[in-house]
Amino acid sequence: MSSNVASPGAVGMSSSRLARIAPVMESYVAERGVVGISTMISRRGEIVHAEQFGFQDEEAGTPMAPDTIFRIYSMTKPIVSTALMLLHEEGAFQLEQPVAQFLPAFGATKVLADDGSLVDQARPMQIRDVLSHTSGLTYDFMADTAVAQMYRDARIMNDATRPLDVLIDELATLPLAFQPGSRWHYSVGIDVAARLIEVLAGQSVGDFLRERLFDPLGMDDTGFGVPDAELGRVSAMYGLPDLVGENYSAIQLMEAAFSGFNERIDVSATYPTSTPDVFQRGGLGLFSTAADYMRFAQMLANAGTLDGERIVGRKTLELMHANHLPPELLPYELLGLPVLGMGFGLGSRVMLDVAQTAGPGSVGEYGWAGAAKTYYWVDPAEELVGLFMSQYMTGMLLPERDFRSLVYQAIDD
Repeated sequence: MSSNVASPGAVGMSSSRLARIAPVMESYVAERGVVGISTMISRRGEIVHAEQFGFQDEEAGTPMAPDTIFRIYSMTKPIVSTALMLLHEEGAFQLEQPVAQFLPAFGATKVLADDGSLVDQARPMQIRDVLSHTSGLTYDFMADTAVAQMYRDARIMNDATRPLDVLIDELATLPLAFQPGSRWHYSVGIDVAARLIEVLAGQSVGDFLRERLFDPLGMDDTGFGVPDAELGRVSAMYGLPDLVGENYSAIQLMEAAFSGFNERIDVSATYPTSTPDVFQRGGLGLFSTAADYMRFAQMLANAGTLDGERIVGRKTLELMHANHLPPELLPYELLGLPVLGMGFGLGSRVMLDVAQTAGPGSVGEYGWAGAAKTYYWVDPAEELVGLFMSQYMTGMLLPERDFRSLVYQAIDD
């Protein structure tokens, strides 16, 4: 895969229609409060669009650059989920096996019932559950369960000084919010998946990702920290207050959004650049660039290969990007809002009904996003990858939705 921009017409894209992207992205920077944006598109394995808008650091006057480094938050999840499935390919586990078989502390984890009592798990939490967010786990910032407050009290999300093994052991002492398999609920499940990698592989998740994904894919700028010499390439963070800040929930997020809060924020305490050997997670924590993440996404789009090297099996990716939710759990809800037309696979959402999503796409398209407005998707039917990067802490704006529409309208075959 070349990083050079190819002729769009050679792969069925229209240059004049791709030109519609720039004015819309520029309007988000000039008029709607997003400080900087980087966008990239590939089709049939060729980069056909790569542009930057606005600033990496507005106060310093540093423009957004092709090699800007981003905190990708939950776009860590597809990478870690893929890494765990590399071990599935080696026969290290089966998806229906209990998590407690490898992380015994979860064998004693209780479930908080509606009446406030603690009850046993009706069936053990399975590895499939942590990858598909049906584990009964939750997130600190959720406001729909009392367990989230327990997470906030225990600082599950925002204490970056605890190594992953300590964090997951403490998580197992807290009750589940729901019975495993009973509902979809966004959660720290992929952090548990990262700890499973460590136990199954006998090495840190950071080392495993480097050896099995980042080095083979040439993702030289991706990892759980940033070297001192490269800190000048890290984008500043703007937008709403830190989503994973101490004792912070979606309620305060909404209040800040409605009050018009949009400021430069310091997330170094919850997402540090300088402790990559300690701050290793599964649900967030990676730093990356647009070019690096595109190489990962393109490998997925190529059914597991890149530049002639197979990273993961085609049938493994088909399993990962099939819908794993039964009909009674659809549509799943994220922060109380139904996600129509989508199912969920192992680490990523997957499109089931294009019309229900109210936007263009294809059945089987999959991807995920990050809290700071990073977003990617892979459309196998169109041999298409779209990538949107910014550092705008989750707000009401949806520039990535506009970007999707602009990408699809530029298909010209």
